Amino acid sequence: TSAALALLSGSVAAVVVWKWLGKKVIQKKMEEARRTRDEGVKKMAKAVQQFREQVPSVQTDAILSLPLLELTARLREGSLSPRTVLYTYLEKVSALEVTQQTNCLRHFIPECEEQLQQIQRRKEKGLLYGIPVSIKDHIGHKGHLTTCGLVQCLGTLMEEDSVLVKVLKRQGAIPFAMTNVSQSLFSYDCSNLIFGQTLNPLNHQKSPGGSSGGEGALIAGGGSILGIGSDVAGSIRLPSSFCGLCGLKPTAQRLRWGPGSALPSLLTCGCLLLSHPVPCALGPMARDVDSLALCMKALLCQEMFQLDPTVPPIPFDEEVYSSSTPLRVGYYDTDGYFPLPPCMRRAVKETRSALQAAGHQLVPFSPPRTPYVMTELFLKTFFGDGGRAWLDVFTGDVVDPSLEPQVNACKIPRLVKKLLALLLKPVVTIPPPLKDVAMISTCRSVKEMWNHHHQIQVYRSQFISRWKELQLDVVLCPVLGPAFTTGFPGKLLTAISSTMLYNVLNFPAGVVPVSTVTEADEEELKLYQGCCDDPWDRMLKQAVSGAVGLPVAVQCVALPWQEELCLRFMKDVETLSRER
Repeated sequence: TSAALALLSGSVAAVVVWKWLGKKVIQKKMEEARRTRDEGVKKMAKAVQQFREQVPSVQTDAILSLPLLELTARLREGSLSPRTVLYTYLEKVSALEVTQQTNCLRHFIPECEEQLQQIQRRKEKGLLYGIPVSIKDHIGHKGHLTTCGLVQCLGTLMEEDSVLVKVLKRQGAIPFAMTNVSQSLFSYDCSNLIFGQTLNPLNHQKSPGGSSGGEGALIAGGGSILGIGSDVAGSIRLPSSFCGLCGLKPTAQRLRWGPGSALPSLLTCGCLLLSHPVPCALGPMARDVDSLALCMKALLCQEMFQLDPTVPPIPFDEEVYSSSTPLRVGYYDTDGYFPLPPCMRRAVKETRSALQAAGHQLVPFSPPRTPYVMTELFLKTFFGDGGRAWLDVFTGDVVDPSLEPQVNACKIPRLVKKLLALLLKPVVTIPPPLKDVAMISTCRSVKEMWNHHHQIQVYRSQFISRWKELQLDVVLCPVLGPAFTTGFPGKLLTAISSTMLYNVLNFPAGVVPVSTVTEADEEELKLYQGCCDDPWDRMLKQAVSGAVGLPVAVQCVALPWQEELCLRFMKDVETLSRER
């Protein structure tokens, strides 16, 4: 007995020591990654200082204030040099004006100086000639990490540029920074334990959104003029909403990253694979709609089609984007699933009135069965295996607090989940963590999985049929906002129904800021009861309170492959909001 107890005690001690050593290794890797980032910032600051000594008379504020279209025109005509523009933006970031305040930067790309030399030697000037561009962490750049906020990705450098980065460079753009993301990209906050929490530059108590939150914070903070994000449930549109930017989620197959990205190889759960029924889309983020259109025009070129033959060879249709024909616009201010704060519904109503006054035809539209889409189609797509494959990406890692509710829900045995779902189904007032657990259903067989894929296709067909019956061109609808206080996105996973819907449908959808939160909005929020004034609704009220002055946006949607029409509609909305 004594020997057995001694053996058991020894085994327990060995396990404790093993776990302690594992955590020490993880901590060391994270510290090294942060040190590398900080050294990169110092090197870039030194390079900027040398430039300022050589060219002391640069009008920094004037350059930073130029819209993208005007900046490209100045660069092409030669009144501004690519070198001056690049170092002006590098100075804005490396001087810690943006980086220290928001923690949006994951790493500088020192090769930007080589790219600068290359474009200056070329005779042909691309559409993005001399434009500094920031890219989201997981978009591959040769010689750099694509971490997805995970420790297991800290040891592997990309061997080549992703297709998207190759095309950006071919068009004369200069990728100069990689931005922070939420851990595993599965959160609409922007936090991971390697590089920390990114903050909203407009209010440091608030989240910038996610998972493209580093992009949102950098652009909104003035440190970048154009960025590339990705979106599988709102990861471009939510940071755009929270930070007051314009952002476009295209039809997923319209742009591809190709080789040189961590995502397809890393997240083998499939939820972010382009072949999956709810695919991930890459898209631009910027200060105005014209910038998004120029970026799409630059990317949809022969270089893209040749590098990745799976991308349909459909060039950007300038005629559609430039059209002024009145549109038939469907609209709704609630999706029937998650009631949004009063200011977001106000934004839709005001935009609807402005569009009507401008000569567009407005038609009431109601998205069919959003609760079914959220629980049965979207969440089952991500957690068809009960979340086991997603949990695997945290092997040898520590889970960020913002993801703990979802991770803990996935760890609950399948039988317990099913019992909870049955017991809680008739209950209206369910605390959010239990509600999340109840919604995580699984596919029990390959046959059930194929049936699930089929149900997504059936829903898409039904949605398009309703759209066609009403003869709609586009749809105006709300987007989640205003910016949440940090820490709340992880507690309200299913608040993203407004954006998630168009990932399931794979429709192009974009966000445009049209207003700001007023004192009247804040007063009305005090009366907000949501669906049934349950703990979930009260948590949303807490998340968005204290947002006076922060941006309020709307969402614009078109049918698949009609990005140009979506952008044209976004431009109309932007123009009318600015006139107001």
